[in-house]
Amino acid sequence: MRPSFRLVGLLLFVYLLVGVLAFYAVMDEISGKRTNRVLDALYFCIVTMTTVGYGDLVPNNDTTKLLACAFVFMGMAIVALFVSKVADYLVEKQEVLFFKALHMNMKGGEAKMLRAIETNRAKYKFYTNALLLVLSIVSGTVFLWKVEKLSLIDSFYCVCATITTLGYGDKSFSSKLGRVFAVFWIITSTIIMAQFFMYLAEIYTERRQKMLANWVLTRKMTKMDLEAADLDDDRQVGAAEFVVYKLKELGKISQEEISSFLEEFDKLDVDHSGTLSPYDLTLAQSIQ
Repeated sequence: MRPSFRLVGLLLFVYLLVGVLAFYAVMDEISGKRTNRVLDALYFCIVTMTTVGYGDLVPNNDTTKLLACAFVFMGMAIVALFVSKVADYLVEKQEVLFFKALHMNMKGGEAKMLRAIETNRAKYKFYTNALLLVLSIVSGTVFLWKVEKLSLIDSFYCVCATITTLGYGDKSFSSKLGRVFAVFWIITSTIIMAQFFMYLAEIYTERRQKMLANWVLTRKMTKMDLEAADLDDDRQVGAAEFVVYKLKELGKISQEEISSFLEEFDKLDVDHSGTLSPYDLTLAQSIQ
């Protein structure tokens, strides 16, 4: 439980508590099918926060509409934080287990396994999240089919409309038990769905970076490259200059950053020897 995770969890708790109290107070001004006043207030708050917006409960006066508008903006901000913290936490907890299941016979111990996980982190996050997404879709579909008594097609249709936050509203959770399930399932499934596309984009970006790195490492150096890599203009390229040039090609460092680093080096190199020593640092600090 990282501090940031606890803080976001606390924000979510406070948001839901204030939301339940607020919508409980104005529940008479919200039209739609009712089950339990407290449960309906919590359900309406979740549906608003995740922007699912079924339409089975809707505000019917100006005050309630303005209240809903305020809560949807606050809710979207909290969900954005919650997505980045909670989903990462859940996925990373399953990451090692998923990797072990795929590579049960790997030799070399835990250190080798952890290195392999780090190398393929984006891929395993995506696989794990995809598995969680499938479980979420199946659980929601089965629940709507068995408990809400929708047809199998309508159940799957309602699940898809919910997790994508499309929320047509023609099918939704209408029973008391259904709304209890929806309170937990909606927020979990919408977060997992958001993370699914985030990790998909991450895999694509990582693949492009690997292609660029492979091109940089395999292409032949030219005279122009040597001139560009020669930072001190001595017509020779040392190992450090070569590494810096390759990092620049990979986009890991910019020319502006290199220039600022060299300026800092020159300031610290008080005796202009071309190297830094404890004496240089002491002298530079005394001058400052």
